Amino acid sequence: MARPATAVSPPLTDELDIVIPTIRNLDFLEMWRPFLQPYHLIIVQDGDPSKTIRVPDGFDYELYNRNDINRILGPKANCISFKDSACRCFGFLVSKKKYIFTIDDDCFVAKDPSGIEINALAQHIENLLKPSTPFFFNTLYDPFRDGADFVRGYPFSFREGVPTAISHGLWLNIPDYDAPTQLVKPLERNSRYVDAVMTIPRGTLFPMCGMNLGFNRELIGPAMYFGLMGDGQPIGRYDDMWAGWCAKVICDHLSLGVKTGLPYIWHSKASNPFVNLKKEYKGIYWQEEIIPFFQSVVLPKECKSVQECYLELSKLVKEKLGSLDPYFQKLGDAMVTWIEAWEEVHKTSAAAPVGGGAAKPNGTLAKPK
Repeated sequence: MARPATAVSPPLTDELDIVIPTIRNLDFLEMWRPFLQPYHLIIVQDGDPSKTIRVPDGFDYELYNRNDINRILGPKANCISFKDSACRCFGFLVSKKKYIFTIDDDCFVAKDPSGIEINALAQHIENLLKPSTPFFFNTLYDPFRDGADFVRGYPFSFREGVPTAISHGLWLNIPDYDAPTQLVKPLERNSRYVDAVMTIPRGTLFPMCGMNLGFNRELIGPAMYFGLMGDGQPIGRYDDMWAGWCAKVICDHLSLGVKTGLPYIWHSKASNPFVNLKKEYKGIYWQEEIIPFFQSVVLPKECKSVQECYLELSKLVKEKLGSLDPYFQKLGDAMVTWIEAWEEVHKTSAAAPVGGGAAKPNGTLAKPK
């Protein structure tokens, strides 16, 4: 006689926060409810703090707006971007969990080629809990996935792998293109589902996208700063890529892994390429100097922690990129402020949320003026 199936509990519900930056009501969560409702949400409201953001019933969340960021961080709030999705890193800052999954509010549940809905969060968790192999490329991609292994010729001394710090997911439908590519390929859509996860090799940079991303805060959290973007800054839409370049250099130095590939989400909304071009145009020029800079960075052996690595990197940003534009002097200073804020937040109680479902206030770092 068959026995009833045992219900499977969602993994890491007490160890993971979901961070969502937004300017609008979060109706998109309804589609994600079967996968995300068991987890705690940190919502970072960008733009007008007087606007009310509606969150569907049944979700456990904290919501922070710009007034809260200013109140909690005080003078250090100037390192958190305004009117840009880079504000999401404030959620990384105030989280107390080991893992983060961050997603944009125009991303929906995708389906695999058989028509089954993809639990993107579960795949990120699987990626993060299994080792990475950055020192030697495995031609069967991730050897720790079911049905795969290390191929003939793979050194046994590298087969233990290293801890995975970052899981970078991809997108079906609207690709993550820059403005010039959007303009020449306005109707292009990504329908290719590649069933693969791979470790990005040591010494190789990549353009990290923040709309479908998981990471281990304890391993790499202080490096996941999305820079100064948006209002009052000369550049936008480079926030996630800046964080990715910094984090990858530090992961390589500390022998941590970065994976890319599965999971896919369905990216539903193409942003305006003309607006994007206005935000990106300086970055398109600057990246031709920024990338060689990161490729040449060698962090001192004395840098043993992510914070030490990041502070060293901030000095190099000012020293090597400061001549490119005064913005990089300001950015280097903001990187230091971010680390100071990270240290301060984690020496105190969590900040007080506002407007949040079942979230409970439990202290602040800076008193309101």
